[in-house]
Amino acid sequence: MSEMLEKITTAWTRAWSQGETDAFAELVSDGYRRQSKSGHEGLEQVITQIEDSHRAFSDFTMEILRCVEGENEVAIHWRSVGRHTGEFMGVPPTGREVIVSGASFIRFAGGKITEEDVIWDPREMLSAMSIWHLGDTRRRK
Repeated sequence: MSEMLEKITTAWTRAWSQGETDAFAELVSDGYRRQSKSGHEGLEQVITQIEDSHRAFSDFTMEILRCVEGENEVAIHWRSVGRHTGEFMGVPPTGREVIVSGASFIRFAGGKITEEDVIWDPREMLSAMSIWHLGDTRRRK
């Protein structure tokens, strides 16, 4: 594992699993941009998402399942787990365990993360909260 990969995975895990967002903030460049289902986001939006996740899901953790490193990029296959005990995205607590997986493709330069593309399916989370069942084309009430 390269030094940069170790820095990224350590900061990423501290931020997402332990809520220590400063660890991640210290590793991103001033112009850091993240692309996800929510659109283009900066560091402030990512920190808000991390904090919201920890408020809404008790015992929230995000585990790195696999990493692949290129010259100036890292791919992380991850899985997050938590119990839905607080409101999230307007959905009241269900008490259900929620498991969601996805991948983050991170680019870096000069020892800092510059870009991140995140792929995950929000329907997987909504299904786990029994709000939406995969295969349905409409939202359940």
